[in-house]
Amino acid sequence: MSEALAFGLIIGISVGFSAGYLGSLMVLEKMALVGDALSHVALPGLALGILFNFNPFLGAFAFLFSSAVIIWHLGRVTKLSFETLVAAMFTLALAIGILMIPEQADLLEALFGDITNVGLVDTTVAVIVSVVAIFLTRIIYRKLVLGMISEELATSTGINVARTNLLYLLLVSLVVAVGIKIVGTLLVGFLVVVPAAAARNLSPNLSKYYMLSSVFGAISSFSGILLSSYTNSPAGPGPLVVLSGITIFIATVIVKWASKFHAF
Repeated sequence: MSEALAFGLIIGISVGFSAGYLGSLMVLEKMALVGDALSHVALPGLALGILFNFNPFLGAFAFLFSSAVIIWHLGRVTKLSFETLVAAMFTLALAIGILMIPEQADLLEALFGDITNVGLVDTTVAVIVSVVAIFLTRIIYRKLVLGMISEELATSTGINVARTNLLYLLLVSLVVAVGIKIVGTLLVGFLVVVPAAAARNLSPNLSKYYMLSSVFGAISSFSGILLSSYTNSPAGPGPLVVLSGITIFIATVIVKWASKFHAF
């Protein structure tokens, strides 16, 4: 196993696990499209990094961070849904990013990911970001769930719903920025949506739900990166990570259908 592949697998497991964990809230709140669309906002940041020769993923996070704050603020001011605001921003960001990226090879890497050049620094950052994101989300998880059920009830118990939502959006932005390295801007939204959707098919309670979502995210990333390495996929690991995750999702649908069938 090459060093780049080993580092890529570590990044994949870390990001897949954390994205699955954070994504479980996205699916619970019926914000799956937000998680997917938010990832596209990173593309202009990646383009700036490529054009001005600095780490593209710093640019990606800067754009994601700024967008999360803007969306949060506009949501408070206009009372529009997150889905509406993100949809308005992501198409513009995607178009600008594609126009700014000069080389086709750079564009393909930005859109679909590439682990051939990952090193110790990338791996360390990914692991630290994933651990911090999981730790902080775990602290606010039940506050977020209560806010989804009833914002008034959450406020009455002393929870600052707006600030909690902002922190969550920033954590999602962090995980998405790191995940771009392995699956690209077009596909990283998958990691915060499909593993959680698969977990919902099998989970009788909240604790099992977020744990299965995390595990499915890690398995999807690990298996997709491994398959990409062994097949020398020209499109990078992103599409195979998605296919691995969809396979898991289909399997959970079959299991759920079979359990209902046997119940009769």
